[in-house]
Amino acid sequence: MSDPLKGPNGRRAPGIKDIARELGVSIGTVDRALHSRQGINPMTRARVLKMAQTLGYQPNFAARHLKLNRKLRVSVHLPKEIASFFDALREGIEEAAEPFRSSIHLDFQSYPRLGEQDVHLFAEALKQNTNGLILAPGSPAELKPWIRKAARSHIPVVCVSTDAPGTERLCTVSCHPSGSGALAGELLTRFVKQDAEVLLVTGDLKTSDHLEKINAFRECLADLHSPLKVAAVLEAHDDSALAYRLTLDTLRQHPAIKAAYISTANSIPVIRALEDSGRMKDVVVVTTDLFPALIPFIRSGKVVGTLYQRPKAQGKLAFESLYQFLVAGRCPPVRHRLAPHLILRSNLDMFLEILPGDLGRKFERGDE
Repeated sequence: MSDPLKGPNGRRAPGIKDIARELGVSIGTVDRALHSRQGINPMTRARVLKMAQTLGYQPNFAARHLKLNRKLRVSVHLPKEIASFFDALREGIEEAAEPFRSSIHLDFQSYPRLGEQDVHLFAEALKQNTNGLILAPGSPAELKPWIRKAARSHIPVVCVSTDAPGTERLCTVSCHPSGSGALAGELLTRFVKQDAEVLLVTGDLKTSDHLEKINAFRECLADLHSPLKVAAVLEAHDDSALAYRLTLDTLRQHPAIKAAYISTANSIPVIRALEDSGRMKDVVVVTTDLFPALIPFIRSGKVVGTLYQRPKAQGKLAFESLYQFLVAGRCPPVRHRLAPHLILRSNLDMFLEILPGDLGRKFERGDE
């Protein structure tokens, strides 16, 4: 992470002392002018503000809080499910924040699944002198008025994993959802040559990321004149039991299903349903993300590939974007969209070697 107190050219960002030196006034005069305190001539204040703008001065809110013996408070709201994804995302946030623990307090809050109880947590955070929020908006429409309220209170909100379009969030960080959906559609089209049906399993179509993936998958099939036709789109709400039951029922109703795309990390119950129904050997499966339970299915070829969404990198980038805005006033790009990594049996071992450094967790190379 770059030093937020340095400018884009790598030099130290101008501070109050630089403004005072250029104008030939005291540091106290500059401080009073910048913070609208009493005891300063309006003309002097105007000169100070103009010089601050000329030099490119940006206030260091973290330093100001330390001077007042306070830390910036960042509230992080993420679901418990799916743990294999969101635990890695938390690790990314914690790792990025570690060098700045003297000026930042991270308040991690959890709720069951995307879109469940997150509005309540948001409302509570606004009562607790929070300086910034990082959250995964499962139901953007419900969060929209709260994000607006935060913006009106000058509390920046960074969305991670999925977006809240049409709201006043500072920015969003996610794996490219339409890119992931299109990649899955092309991959399955290359593997299944005959006319067949494809099963899509997602989380909740109210969630922006989930909807974009499914729409992009459909568009890719149309663009490629794919022989695959969508049999069903199952919303499993990141619930393992629900995903298993819905998949079993759909497989019974659609004997022509020859492909499946699971667009969230909730893939193991879908695979189990394919095995228990005796359909695993006949269905080409593409999953999302990588975690120990999925490795043997990729290694054996039962899963042809998985789209890794780089959760730890998302967490790091989300924190960096918020921290640099709070400390240096730098506005990040509205959307950070990371390219997904396609992991196949042929490159699985390569990813197992590099992922511990990316995820901060140990992956087993074997099937155990």
